[in-house]
Amino acid sequence: MNTRKALASTASILVAAGLALVVGGAPAKAAPGDNLAWTATPSASYTSPWENVAAIRDGIDPTRSNDTANPRWGTWPNQGQQWAQLTWTSAQTIGAAEVYFFDDGGGVRVPASWRVQSWNGSAYVDVAGASGYPVAADRYNQVTFTAVSTTRLRVVLQSGAGSVGLLEVKAHGNPPTGGSGWNPPGNLVTPLNQVWTHQEQTYNNGNLYEFRNYGWDQLFANRGSINYCVRWDSSAPVTAAQRDQVHAALARQYRKWMDVMVGHNNWPYTDVPVRVVGWAVRDRAQLQWSDTSVDIYVGDIRENAPQCAAPCGRFFNQGGSYPNCPGGAARHYDHSLWLTDGFGGGAGGDWGQRMGREYFMNNLNAENMTILLHEIGHTYGLDDFYDWTPSGVGGFIMRAGSASSITEFDAWMLRDWWRHLKNRYGY
Repeated sequence: MNTRKALASTASILVAAGLALVVGGAPAKAAPGDNLAWTATPSASYTSPWENVAAIRDGIDPTRSNDTANPRWGTWPNQGQQWAQLTWTSAQTIGAAEVYFFDDGGGVRVPASWRVQSWNGSAYVDVAGASGYPVAADRYNQVTFTAVSTTRLRVVLQSGAGSVGLLEVKAHGNPPTGGSGWNPPGNLVTPLNQVWTHQEQTYNNGNLYEFRNYGWDQLFANRGSINYCVRWDSSAPVTAAQRDQVHAALARQYRKWMDVMVGHNNWPYTDVPVRVVGWAVRDRAQLQWSDTSVDIYVGDIRENAPQCAAPCGRFFNQGGSYPNCPGGAARHYDHSLWLTDGFGGGAGGDWGQRMGREYFMNNLNAENMTILLHEIGHTYGLDDFYDWTPSGVGGFIMRAGSASSITEFDAWMLRDWWRHLKNRYGY
Protein backbone atom coordinates (compact mmCIF):
# COMPACT_ATOMS: atom_id res chain seq x y z
CA MET A 1 0.00 0.00 0.00
CA ASN A 2 1.03 3.56 -0.49
CA THR A 3 1.98 5.29 2.75
CA ARG A 4 4.38 4.85 5.65
CA LYS A 5 5.58 1.47 4.45
CA ALA A 6 8.92 2.32 6.01
CA LEU A 7 7.34 1.42 9.37
CA ALA A 8 7.99 -2.24 8.72
CA SER A 9 8.00 -3.68 5.26
CA THR A 10 10.02 -6.76 4.35
CA ALA A 11 13.28 -4.85 4.54
CA SER A 12 12.60 -3.88 8.14
CA ILE A 13 11.46 -7.39 8.98
CA LEU A 14 15.09 -8.38 8.72
CA VAL A 15 16.36 -5.85 11.21
CA ALA A 16 13.33 -4.98 13.32
CA ALA A 17 14.31 -7.18 16.23
CA GLY A 18 17.73 -5.56 16.58
CA LEU A 19 19.21 -8.87 17.68
CA ALA A 20 22.19 -10.94 16.61
CA LEU A 21 21.02 -13.62 14.21
CA VAL A 22 21.88 -17.30 14.33
CA VAL A 23 23.30 -18.95 11.23
CA GLY A 24 20.98 -21.61 9.82
CA GLY A 25 20.61 -23.37 6.47
CA ALA A 26 21.31 -26.91 7.64
CA PRO A 27 20.54 -29.74 5.20
CA ALA A 28 17.15 -31.41 5.37
CA LYS A 29 16.61 -34.11 7.95
CA ALA A 30 16.38 -37.64 6.60
CA ALA A 31 12.63 -38.03 6.99
CA PRO A 32 11.61 -40.28 4.10
CA GLY A 33 7.90 -39.56 3.69
CA ASP A 34 6.83 -41.25 0.46
CA ASN A 35 10.13 -40.60 -1.33
CA LEU A 36 11.60 -44.08 -1.73
CA ALA A 37 14.94 -42.64 -2.88
CA TRP A 38 15.87 -42.04 0.78
CA THR A 39 16.47 -45.77 1.32
CA ALA A 40 18.34 -46.40 -1.94
CA THR A 41 22.04 -46.56 -2.75
CA PRO A 42 22.98 -44.20 -5.61
CA SER A 43 25.38 -44.97 -8.46
CA ALA A 44 26.15 -43.53 -11.89
CA SER A 45 27.74 -44.17 -15.26
CA TYR A 46 30.35 -41.51 -14.48
CA THR A 47 30.83 -38.79 -11.87
CA SER A 48 33.15 -35.81 -12.19
CA PRO A 49 35.82 -36.02 -9.46
CA TRP A 50 34.57 -32.87 -7.72
CA GLU A 51 30.91 -33.95 -7.76
CA ASN A 52 29.05 -36.58 -5.71
CA VAL A 53 26.40 -39.01 -6.91
CA ALA A 54 25.06 -39.25 -3.34
CA ALA A 55 23.66 -35.76 -3.92
CA ILE A 56 20.78 -37.17 -5.98
CA ARG A 57 19.06 -38.53 -2.86
CA ASP A 58 20.29 -36.23 -0.08
CA GLY A 59 16.85 -34.67 0.43
CA ILE A 60 17.88 -31.08 -0.25
CA ASP A 61 15.35 -29.43 -2.54
CA PRO A 62 17.34 -27.18 -4.91
CA THR A 63 16.67 -23.47 -5.22
CA ARG A 64 17.53 -23.46 -8.92
CA SER A 65 19.27 -25.64 -11.51
CA ASN A 66 22.46 -23.62 -11.12
CA ASP A 67 22.61 -24.43 -7.42
CA THR A 68 26.16 -23.73 -6.29
CA ALA A 69 25.48 -24.06 -2.56
CA ASN A 70 24.56 -27.77 -2.33
CA PRO A 71 26.07 -31.07 -3.57
CA ARG A 72 25.23 -32.25 -7.10
CA TRP A 73 26.01 -35.01 -9.56
CA GLY A 74 27.58 -34.08 -12.89
CA THR A 75 29.39 -35.87 -15.73
CA TRP A 76 31.62 -33.15 -17.19
CA PRO A 77 33.48 -33.58 -19.52
CA ASN A 78 31.70 -36.80 -20.53
CA GLN A 79 28.74 -36.46 -22.86
CA GLY A 80 26.44 -38.78 -24.79
CA GLN A 81 24.24 -41.16 -22.85
CA GLN A 82 24.74 -41.07 -19.07
CA TRP A 83 22.75 -42.52 -16.20
CA ALA A 84 22.17 -42.24 -12.47
CA GLN A 85 20.65 -45.12 -10.54
CA LEU A 86 18.90 -45.93 -7.27
CA THR A 87 19.34 -49.47 -5.89
CA TRP A 88 17.35 -51.02 -3.03
CA THR A 89 18.06 -54.18 -1.01
CA SER A 90 14.50 -55.37 -1.62
CA ALA A 91 11.94 -54.77 -4.35
CA GLN A 92 10.03 -51.48 -4.29
CA THR A 93 6.76 -50.69 -6.06
CA ILE A 94 7.30 -47.44 -7.98
CA GLY A 95 4.85 -45.51 -10.13
CA ALA A 96 6.37 -42.02 -10.45
CA ALA A 97 9.70 -40.22 -10.45
CA GLU A 98 10.82 -36.60 -10.20
CA VAL A 99 14.19 -35.26 -11.34
CA TYR A 100 15.80 -31.85 -10.88
CA PHE A 101 18.41 -31.11 -13.55
CA PHE A 102 21.80 -29.54 -12.81
CA ASP A 103 22.62 -26.77 -15.30
CA ASP A 104 25.50 -24.38 -14.62
CA GLY A 105 25.07 -22.48 -17.87
CA GLY A 106 28.47 -23.72 -19.04
CA GLY A 107 29.76 -27.27 -19.38
CA VAL A 108 26.73 -28.92 -17.74
CA ARG A 109 23.33 -28.30 -19.27
CA VAL A 110 19.84 -29.78 -19.13
CA PRO A 111 19.69 -32.95 -21.25
CA ALA A 112 18.27 -33.16 -24.73
CA SER A 113 16.04 -35.98 -23.45
CA TRP A 114 15.69 -38.46 -20.62
CA ARG A 115 13.79 -41.58 -19.63
CA VAL A 116 13.32 -43.92 -16.69
CA GLN A 117 14.25 -47.60 -16.73
CA SER A 118 13.68 -50.41 -14.23
CA TRP A 119 15.59 -53.67 -13.70
CA ASN A 120 13.50 -56.75 -14.56
CA GLY A 121 15.98 -59.25 -13.17
CA SER A 122 18.07 -59.61 -16.30
CA ALA A 123 18.03 -56.26 -18.10
CA TYR A 124 17.10 -52.59 -17.86
CA VAL A 125 13.85 -51.79 -19.66
CA ASP A 126 11.99 -48.53 -20.20
CA VAL A 127 9.05 -48.14 -17.83
CA ALA A 128 5.66 -48.65 -19.48
CA GLY A 129 2.93 -46.03 -19.72
CA ALA A 130 5.21 -43.03 -19.17
CA SER A 131 3.22 -39.78 -19.02
CA GLY A 132 6.00 -37.86 -20.74
CA TYR A 133 9.48 -36.57 -19.97
CA PRO A 134 9.53 -32.77 -19.56
CA VAL A 135 12.91 -31.04 -19.77
CA ALA A 136 12.87 -27.80 -17.78
CA ALA A 137 15.38 -25.98 -15.63
CA ASP A 138 14.70 -24.64 -12.14
CA ARG A 139 11.97 -27.12 -11.24
CA TYR A 140 11.24 -30.79 -10.67
CA ASN A 141 10.31 -32.68 -13.83
CA GLN A 142 7.81 -35.43 -13.08
CA VAL A 143 6.90 -38.59 -14.96
CA THR A 144 4.25 -41.10 -13.95
CA PHE A 145 4.15 -44.64 -15.30
CA THR A 146 2.62 -48.08 -14.82
CA ALA A 147 3.70 -49.20 -11.36
CA VAL A 148 6.61 -51.61 -11.41
CA SER A 149 8.21 -53.77 -8.71
CA THR A 150 11.98 -53.49 -8.95
CA THR A 151 15.21 -53.27 -6.97
CA ARG A 152 16.79 -50.74 -9.35
CA LEU A 153 15.53 -47.58 -11.00
CA ARG A 154 17.70 -45.79 -13.53
CA VAL A 155 17.40 -42.25 -14.94
CA VAL A 156 18.96 -42.25 -18.41
CA LEU A 157 19.96 -38.84 -19.82
CA GLN A 158 21.02 -37.98 -23.36
CA SER A 159 23.28 -34.94 -23.40
CA GLY A 160 22.44 -31.91 -25.50
CA ALA A 161 24.44 -28.67 -25.34
CA GLY A 162 26.88 -30.04 -22.76
CA SER A 163 27.44 -32.74 -20.19
CA VAL A 164 24.53 -33.65 -17.91
CA GLY A 165 23.87 -33.69 -14.19
CA LEU A 166 21.21 -34.00 -11.51
CA LEU A 167 20.60 -32.25 -8.21
CA GLU A 168 17.88 -34.56 -6.90
CA VAL A 169 15.92 -37.68 -7.86
CA LYS A 170 12.71 -38.75 -6.11
CA ALA A 171 10.90 -42.07 -6.52
CA HIS A 172 7.28 -42.55 -5.43
CA GLY A 173 5.00 -45.51 -5.03
CA ASN A 174 2.11 -43.31 -6.11
CA PRO A 175 2.13 -40.09 -8.13
CA PRO A 176 2.44 -37.05 -5.85
CA THR A 177 -0.87 -35.27 -5.34
CA GLY A 178 -1.97 -31.88 -4.13
CA GLY A 179 0.96 -29.97 -5.59
CA SER A 180 3.55 -32.07 -3.78
CA GLY A 181 7.10 -30.90 -4.31
CA TRP A 182 8.27 -27.83 -6.16
CA ASN A 183 6.50 -27.87 -9.49
CA PRO A 184 5.18 -24.40 -10.41
CA PRO A 185 3.52 -23.74 -13.77
CA GLY A 186 6.10 -23.29 -16.51
CA ASN A 187 5.12 -19.66 -17.14
CA LEU A 188 5.91 -18.76 -13.50
CA VAL A 189 9.35 -20.38 -13.22
CA THR A 190 11.28 -17.38 -14.56
CA PRO A 191 9.47 -14.66 -12.57
CA LEU A 192 9.66 -16.73 -9.38
CA ASN A 193 13.41 -17.11 -9.82
CA GLN A 194 13.70 -13.37 -10.47
CA VAL A 195 11.84 -12.64 -7.24
CA TRP A 196 13.98 -14.93 -5.12
CA THR A 197 17.21 -13.66 -6.65
CA HIS A 198 16.08 -10.08 -6.01
CA GLN A 199 15.31 -10.89 -2.38
CA GLU A 200 18.68 -12.56 -1.88
CA GLN A 201 20.52 -9.63 -3.42
CA THR A 202 18.48 -6.99 -1.59
CA TYR A 203 18.12 -8.43 1.88
CA ASN A 204 20.69 -11.13 2.30
CA ASN A 205 24.07 -10.13 3.74
CA GLY A 206 23.40 -13.23 5.82
CA ASN A 207 19.99 -11.96 6.95
CA LEU A 208 17.44 -13.45 4.56
CA TYR A 209 18.03 -17.03 5.71
CA GLU A 210 19.25 -16.41 9.24
CA PHE A 211 16.38 -14.21 10.41
CA ARG A 212 14.26 -16.28 12.81
CA ASN A 213 11.04 -14.38 13.37
CA TYR A 214 9.14 -14.69 10.12
CA GLY A 215 5.51 -15.70 10.36
CA TRP A 216 6.77 -19.19 9.47
CA ASP A 217 8.85 -19.32 12.67
CA GLN A 218 5.94 -18.14 14.79
CA LEU A 219 3.56 -20.64 13.24
CA PHE A 220 5.86 -23.60 13.78
CA ALA A 221 6.75 -22.52 17.32
CA ASN A 222 3.00 -22.82 18.05
CA ARG A 223 2.72 -26.14 16.19
CA GLY A 224 0.27 -24.79 13.68
CA SER A 225 -1.64 -21.86 15.18
CA ILE A 226 -1.30 -18.07 15.48
CA ASN A 227 -2.22 -15.74 18.34
CA TYR A 228 -3.09 -12.06 17.92
CA CYS A 229 -3.43 -9.04 20.16
CA VAL A 230 -5.44 -6.03 18.87
CA ARG A 231 -3.93 -2.56 19.33
CA TRP A 232 -7.05 -0.37 19.26
CA ASP A 233 -5.45 2.95 18.32
CA SER A 234 -8.76 4.83 18.47
CA SER A 235 -11.14 6.54 20.86
CA ALA A 236 -14.12 4.64 19.41
CA PRO A 237 -15.97 2.16 21.64
CA VAL A 238 -16.05 -1.56 20.84
CA THR A 239 -19.00 -3.83 21.57
CA ALA A 240 -18.65 -7.53 22.32
CA ALA A 241 -20.27 -8.25 18.94
CA GLN A 242 -17.69 -6.07 17.16
CA ARG A 243 -14.89 -7.79 19.08
CA ASP A 244 -16.10 -11.15 17.77
CA GLN A 245 -16.51 -9.77 14.25
CA VAL A 246 -12.91 -8.52 14.28
CA HIS A 247 -11.75 -11.99 15.27
CA ALA A 248 -13.87 -13.70 12.61
CA ALA A 249 -12.74 -11.35 9.84
CA LEU A 250 -9.10 -11.73 10.82
CA ALA A 251 -9.29 -15.53 10.87
CA ARG A 252 -11.12 -15.63 7.54
CA GLN A 253 -8.54 -13.47 5.76
CA TYR A 254 -5.56 -15.27 7.33
CA ARG A 255 -6.96 -18.58 6.15
CA LYS A 256 -6.75 -17.40 2.54
CA TRP A 257 -2.94 -17.45 2.73
CA MET A 258 -2.79 -20.73 4.66
CA ASP A 259 -5.14 -22.51 2.27
CA VAL A 260 -2.72 -22.09 -0.65
CA MET A 261 -0.19 -24.19 1.29
CA VAL A 262 -2.43 -27.18 2.03
CA GLY A 263 -1.12 -30.36 0.39
CA HIS A 264 1.93 -28.60 -1.02
CA ASN A 265 5.52 -29.80 -0.64
CA ASN A 266 5.04 -31.62 2.69
CA TRP A 267 3.19 -28.70 4.29
CA PRO A 268 2.02 -30.29 7.55
CA TYR A 269 -1.16 -28.34 8.34
CA THR A 270 -4.64 -28.53 6.88
CA ASP A 271 -5.96 -25.80 9.15
CA VAL A 272 -4.26 -22.92 11.00
CA PRO A 273 -6.42 -21.65 13.88
CA VAL A 274 -6.16 -17.90 14.56
CA ARG A 275 -6.96 -16.75 18.10
CA VAL A 276 -7.32 -13.21 19.43
CA VAL A 277 -5.97 -13.36 22.97
CA GLY A 278 -5.83 -9.68 23.95
CA TRP A 279 -6.88 -6.09 23.30
CA ALA A 280 -4.90 -2.95 24.13
CA VAL A 281 -6.73 0.38 24.63
CA ARG A 282 -6.23 3.80 26.17
CA ASP A 283 -9.36 3.56 28.31
CA ARG A 284 -10.92 0.34 29.59
CA ALA A 285 -14.39 1.90 29.27
CA GLN A 286 -14.04 1.72 25.47
CA LEU A 287 -14.43 -2.05 25.61
CA GLN A 288 -18.09 -2.78 26.27
CA TRP A 289 -17.81 -6.27 27.68
CA SER A 290 -16.96 -7.69 31.06
CA ASP A 291 -16.10 -11.33 30.28
CA THR A 292 -12.50 -12.60 30.43
CA SER A 293 -12.33 -14.18 26.99
CA VAL A 294 -9.38 -11.92 26.11
CA ASP A 295 -6.74 -10.17 28.20
CA ILE A 296 -7.09 -6.38 28.42
CA TYR A 297 -4.11 -4.02 28.42
CA VAL A 298 -4.72 -0.39 29.36
CA GLY A 299 -2.51 2.67 29.22
CA ASP A 300 0.76 1.18 27.99
CA ILE A 301 1.51 3.71 25.23
CA ARG A 302 4.26 3.06 22.66
CA GLU A 303 4.61 4.74 19.28
CA ASN A 304 1.78 6.98 20.51
CA ALA A 305 -0.56 3.97 20.51
CA PRO A 306 -1.79 1.38 23.01
CA GLN A 307 0.61 -1.55 23.28
CA CYS A 308 -0.18 -5.11 24.26
CA ALA A 309 2.01 -6.38 27.10
CA ALA A 310 5.59 -6.74 25.81
CA PRO A 311 6.29 -9.82 27.99
CA CYS A 312 3.57 -11.62 26.04
CA GLY A 313 4.75 -10.64 22.56
CA ARG A 314 6.76 -12.90 20.25
CA PHE A 315 8.45 -9.82 18.75
CA PHE A 316 9.89 -9.00 22.18
CA ASN A 317 10.58 -12.62 23.21
CA GLN A 318 11.86 -14.41 20.13
CA GLY A 319 13.11 -17.36 22.13
CA GLY A 320 9.48 -18.39 22.48
CA SER A 321 9.41 -18.22 26.28
CA TYR A 322 6.97 -15.95 28.10
CA PRO A 323 7.71 -16.26 31.84
CA ASN A 324 6.43 -12.77 32.63
CA CYS A 325 3.29 -12.78 30.51
CA PRO A 326 0.34 -12.10 32.86
CA GLY A 327 -1.83 -14.68 31.09
CA GLY A 328 0.92 -17.24 30.70
CA ALA A 329 2.35 -18.70 27.49
CA ALA A 330 -1.11 -19.68 26.24
CA ARG A 331 -2.02 -15.97 26.10
CA HIS A 332 1.13 -14.86 24.30
CA TYR A 333 0.62 -13.12 20.95
CA ASP A 334 2.58 -13.67 17.74
CA HIS A 335 1.16 -10.76 15.72
CA SER A 336 -0.36 -7.42 16.61
CA LEU A 337 -3.35 -6.17 14.64
CA TRP A 338 -2.75 -2.41 14.91
CA LEU A 339 -5.83 -0.43 13.91
CA THR A 340 -5.29 3.33 13.80
CA ASP A 341 -7.83 6.06 13.21
CA GLY A 342 -7.17 7.87 9.92
CA PHE A 343 -4.26 5.69 8.90
CA GLY A 344 -3.80 5.48 5.12
CA GLY A 345 -2.38 2.40 3.43
CA GLY A 346 -0.80 -0.27 5.61
CA ALA A 347 2.36 -1.74 7.09
CA GLY A 348 3.41 -5.27 7.89
CA GLY A 349 6.31 -7.17 9.36
CA ASP A 350 7.27 -9.82 11.87
CA TRP A 351 5.41 -7.84 14.54
CA GLY A 352 2.06 -8.04 12.71
CA GLN A 353 -0.01 -5.72 10.51
CA ARG A 354 -1.21 -2.11 10.70
CA MET A 355 -3.97 -0.35 8.78
CA GLY A 356 -6.74 2.18 9.20
CA ARG A 357 -9.30 1.36 11.90
CA GLU A 358 -12.07 2.67 9.66
CA TYR A 359 -10.89 0.55 6.73
CA PHE A 360 -10.86 -2.64 8.78
CA MET A 361 -14.23 -2.08 10.43
CA ASN A 362 -15.87 -1.10 7.14
CA ASN A 363 -14.64 -4.34 5.55
CA LEU A 364 -15.52 -6.85 8.26
CA ASN A 365 -17.66 -8.83 5.85
CA ALA A 366 -15.65 -8.24 2.68
CA GLU A 367 -14.65 -11.25 0.63
CA ASN A 368 -11.08 -9.93 0.40
CA MET A 369 -9.65 -7.39 2.82
CA THR A 370 -6.92 -6.36 0.41
CA ILE A 371 -4.70 -4.30 2.69
CA LEU A 372 -4.69 -6.97 5.40
CA LEU A 373 -3.89 -9.71 2.89
CA HIS A 374 -1.00 -7.65 1.50
CA GLU A 375 0.43 -6.98 4.96
CA ILE A 376 0.14 -10.62 6.09
CA GLY A 377 2.24 -11.41 3.02
CA HIS A 378 5.01 -9.21 4.47
CA THR A 379 4.81 -11.08 7.78
CA TYR A 380 5.72 -14.23 5.85
CA GLY A 381 8.61 -12.53 4.05
CA LEU A 382 6.96 -11.55 0.76
CA ASP A 383 8.43 -8.41 -0.78
CA ASP A 384 7.03 -5.17 -2.14
CA PHE A 385 7.22 -4.37 -5.85
CA TYR A 386 7.28 -0.60 -5.98
CA ASP A 387 10.15 -0.23 -8.43
CA TRP A 388 10.06 -3.37 -10.58
CA THR A 389 7.79 -6.13 -11.86
CA PRO A 390 8.85 -9.74 -12.55
CA SER A 391 8.72 -10.65 -16.22
CA GLY A 392 5.57 -12.17 -17.65
CA VAL A 393 3.22 -11.45 -14.73
CA GLY A 394 0.70 -8.66 -14.29
CA GLY A 395 -1.34 -7.79 -11.24
CA PHE A 396 -0.80 -9.61 -7.94
CA ILE A 397 -1.61 -8.67 -4.36
CA MET A 398 1.99 -8.06 -3.26
CA ARG A 399 2.30 -5.43 -6.00
CA ALA A 400 0.19 -2.89 -4.17
CA GLY A 401 -2.84 -1.64 -6.05
CA SER A 402 -2.65 -4.17 -8.88
CA ALA A 403 -4.90 -6.95 -7.47
CA SER A 404 -7.54 -7.18 -4.77
CA SER A 405 -7.06 -10.86 -3.87
CA ILE A 406 -4.32 -13.49 -3.66
CA THR A 407 -3.36 -14.57 -7.18
CA GLU A 408 -1.66 -17.72 -8.43
CA PHE A 409 1.64 -15.85 -8.56
CA ASP A 410 1.25 -14.69 -4.93
CA ALA A 411 0.52 -18.29 -3.91
CA TRP A 412 3.65 -19.59 -5.61
CA MET A 413 5.79 -16.83 -4.08
CA LEU A 414 4.57 -17.95 -0.65
CA ARG A 415 5.29 -21.59 -1.52
CA ASP A 416 8.75 -20.55 -2.65
CA TRP A 417 9.47 -19.19 0.84
CA TRP A 418 8.38 -22.53 2.28
CA ARG A 419 10.66 -24.33 -0.18
CA HIS A 420 13.64 -22.32 1.05
CA LEU A 421 12.85 -22.39 4.78
CA LYS A 422 11.21 -25.77 5.37
CA ASN A 423 14.49 -27.50 6.18
CA ARG A 424 14.78 -25.47 9.38
CA TYR A 425 11.56 -27.08 10.61
CA GLY A 426 12.60 -30.61 9.68
CA TYR A 427 10.64 -30.94 6.39
